[in-house]
Amino acid sequence: MTVHPNPLLAPWTAPFGLPPFDAIRACHFEPALHEAMRQHLAELDAIAAQGEPPTFDNTAAALDRAGALLERVRDVLDVLNASTATPELQAVELAMAAPLAAHDSAVMMHAGVFARLDAVYQDRAALAPEARRLVERLHLDRVRAGACFGPAEQARYAQLMQELAELTTRFAQNVLADEAAFERVLGPDDLAGLPAFVLDAAEAAAAQRGHAPGTRVVTLARSLIEPVLTFAERPELREAIWRAWQGRGEQAGPHDNRPIAQAILTRRLEQARLHGHTSYADYALADSMASEQAAVGRLLGEVWRRALPQAERERQALIAMMRSHGLAGEPAPWDWRYWSDKVRQARYAVDETQIKPYFELSRITDAAFDCAQRLFGITLVPRTDVPLYHPDVRAYEVKDAAGASLGVFLHDNFARPGKRSGAWMSALALQSANRAQPVRIILNNNNFARGTPTLLSLDDARTLFHEFGHGLHGLLSQVTYHRLAATQVAQDFVELPSQLFEHWLTEPEVLRRHARHWQTGEPLPAALLDKLQAAKLWGQAYATVAYTGSALVDLQLHAQTDAAAAADVVGFERETLAQLGMPPAIGVRHRLPHFLHLFGGDDYASAYYVYLWAEVLDADAFNAFVEAGDAFDPATAERLRRCIYAAGNTRAPAEAYQAFRGRAAQLEPLLAKRGLLTGAETAP
Repeated sequence: MTVHPNPLLAPWTAPFGLPPFDAIRACHFEPALHEAMRQHLAELDAIAAQGEPPTFDNTAAALDRAGALLERVRDVLDVLNASTATPELQAVELAMAAPLAAHDSAVMMHAGVFARLDAVYQDRAALAPEARRLVERLHLDRVRAGACFGPAEQARYAQLMQELAELTTRFAQNVLADEAAFERVLGPDDLAGLPAFVLDAAEAAAAQRGHAPGTRVVTLARSLIEPVLTFAERPELREAIWRAWQGRGEQAGPHDNRPIAQAILTRRLEQARLHGHTSYADYALADSMASEQAAVGRLLGEVWRRALPQAERERQALIAMMRSHGLAGEPAPWDWRYWSDKVRQARYAVDETQIKPYFELSRITDAAFDCAQRLFGITLVPRTDVPLYHPDVRAYEVKDAAGASLGVFLHDNFARPGKRSGAWMSALALQSANRAQPVRIILNNNNFARGTPTLLSLDDARTLFHEFGHGLHGLLSQVTYHRLAATQVAQDFVELPSQLFEHWLTEPEVLRRHARHWQTGEPLPAALLDKLQAAKLWGQAYATVAYTGSALVDLQLHAQTDAAAAADVVGFERETLAQLGMPPAIGVRHRLPHFLHLFGGDDYASAYYVYLWAEVLDADAFNAFVEAGDAFDPATAERLRRCIYAAGNTRAPAEAYQAFRGRAAQLEPLLAKRGLLTGAETAP
């Protein structure tokens, strides 16, 4: 058998069908992508050219199988550019953005295929439920991509998609460039208040960047930024770090994202108008659980109204703490975390430096895996014989309760140069019976600061559980059709499995079992656990306001019906926040010039609200276990697996949730979780 010289196009013979990462080079991607696009279009032409009348099998099911090679190659490029980018890979990503977008438009607007699919769609009532769902999704995908437009509108729409693909790629690369370029070398005056785990992480970051031994640097990894803002006694250091973090994408020069964001918004508005909508928000929300701006606005408005007074109570507590230390004035944004931690220590005697020794990375990873085993029966077994794209990555074979292999899980946990910030789940293969694809290849990326050992904050641990919740959505998916697999669900439903899984981290029995001191192995002391539970509402208003402010800015930005309204995105953000009454000392979680959720792609554009929408669902869903009297109740867990984690997009989101819970979600559990029912944080 002749082996193809391009490893992206040759058969992948590694365990689980993993890519041959050691053989793949940047130069392989462009020819592989062009060949895969050619094959994909040939598959579509064959579907359209059939002599037989259109049926579900020869049209919808065939369409679901088409494009597998292209998807495989694109997924590898996306994974490498997100996790271990090089200038060569980024050049490929930018060069191929427009051709890939043009191909996507050609696929979605393929007249012969759409005519056959539309015929099947018109007769879908007689199909089995999952088949009918596939037809409806495939049809809607194409309608929303311009399949029903006339020739002139299709040509313009395809051009818009190419321009948007290039712009969003540039936006994301600019953020990565700003994050990679910044470092603050810590001098002797900067060290006051910084715990050993922060200093260790700063020294590891310096070593990664080639500094001499003993040097410590702060980079723009959130896992370093937040502890420095929490513990650094020197206000000048906190301010410098905060301004660098907030200023990403907002500096004049080659990485200035302000004009790029404005260009994206202009094209999105034109895209929406081609679909007959007056704003991009109307277009985007039409295919969501919320379905319209008013529903999103009601949720965000209710939470905002309740959170602002509580945030003011938190601010007054910070001011009182500052006065007790002899300081006048008001807390600045770079001061909030520092003084908030002082209040938490005073009220609850909870100090993060006491907690972190019990949250060592490998133990928290074990905790996540153990919870998955107890809930869903799966086990994760380390594998050291598989190809990986970076030495940081750890591989695990995933087995079901009967010992059958489901696939492989890749865990990539550390911040490093060339890796974008944040945390995310991705996939190199999704289970699909129609594609004869039984193996799942699921990845989780985090950006923890490397230490010896790596000690996590409670927020870091939640992030690990959150992403593993997404991972479980991919690993447990059990569907017939690829288009309906795993996380390919409505954007305001996709965060339910991830946010729901976070709840198990702070279950007392989980903490008692897994939160153990990294040196002594002693469990988290009961007294400290009690303090953690007592303090869990402190700081919730700050987090709620920072997040909801970002969501409200996003919604209002994409609700504009005049492109000129957002010609200055920074000015728009400033004016919108002033109108909302955003406390200046809090500020938004994400500034527009580096808001990757909005401008690094379109998944979260006018949809940053989805985390809160899903939190309504996850808070209500976890109450099903509370009502059962057991956080690991087998019957509830099996219903959760079947209706949510395994179901993919085989049912409408509201229907899937109703099947699990027996009713629609209620708002009160979310308000209680965030301490917003009474309007006052629990008294000390």
